[in-house]
Amino acid sequence: MPTIMRIGPYRFFFFSNESGEPAHIHIQRERMLAKFWLRPVTLASSIHFSPKELRKLEELVIQNRETFMEVWNEYFGS
Repeated sequence: MPTIMRIGPYRFFFFSNESGEPAHIHIQRERMLAKFWLRPVTLASSIHFSPKELRKLEELVIQNRETFMEVWNEYFGS
């Protein structure tokens, strides 16, 4: 499960067996977890994050989308 980056308490990562899914990023903080699609940036799922924190996470994903896409494409070869 490659970690792409950390921003504050958040870890941004994807699982190495997810090449069959559209590009996305998982975000974890403690026991909270969210998943965002990258094209376009939209929330796919969330466990225990508040709506306010999800809005913050969406902004972080938007700001770093190009980096996430580059790493996704390099890792999965697409």
